[in-house]
Amino acid sequence: MNAPSSSPDKPLDPRDRLIVALDVTDPAAARTLVNRLGDSVSFYKIGMELAYGGGLPFASELLKEGKKVFLDLKLHDIATTVSNAVAQVARLGVHFLTVHAYPQTLDAARRGAVGSPLKILGVSVLTSYDDADLAEAGYAYSVADLVARRALQAREAGVDGLVLSAAEAAAIRSQLGSDLILVTPGIRPRGTSAKDQKRVATPSLAIAAGADHLVVGRPITVAPDPKGAADQIVAEIEATLASMAPPPDKP
Repeated sequence: MNAPSSSPDKPLDPRDRLIVALDVTDPAAARTLVNRLGDSVSFYKIGMELAYGGGLPFASELLKEGKKVFLDLKLHDIATTVSNAVAQVARLGVHFLTVHAYPQTLDAARRGAVGSPLKILGVSVLTSYDDADLAEAGYAYSVADLVARRALQAREAGVDGLVLSAAEAAAIRSQLGSDLILVTPGIRPRGTSAKDQKRVATPSLAIAAGADHLVVGRPITVAPDPKGAADQIVAEIEATLASMAPPPDKP
């Protein structure tokens, strides 16, 4: 398993902790956003909407510009299909790829990524779900219990990280330490709407809970000033990390 991105001997730059979700329909719209954001953002997420509209070649374009790319495809299929698909994605040179956090899928994804720097993230429970949604789907677990189970399964499968909400991050970080990269979507700065998300948190709360990376979409991409919105979130991340840092040793 690759070392977690929160490794203490190589701390992440606060700007690299922010991942902007390019939840648009085509590369032209994505390019407009990337140009507006400039050097404020170093890491982008390409989800299914953009990926199926020409986003894979666009991912290669971003990589050539020195950006990092998170390919959020949430793969889930029979083991051979997942393993072969992950091997194909690994050839693109992207940094993160999501699969659903079922044990067979996690194991297959890990095998598909062998020999590459691609990091596999297991999607635990979508941030648009709550306990009632899980019960309706037939699960006998609460969100917190199912995420905890998925986290253990991800570690046992040897993948790199987990996608979860900030509401579960502190418990998982306490349970597993730095064994997994924790990536939290559902980030909403103060004063912004939750929209279709149910388990949300501010950037500061997510970082304080132990998140390594925050995925932010609409609060940045539909803001009147996307660059300013991104800069504000990075500043909030930086301030939170500074407040969490241990005091310097006295001489």
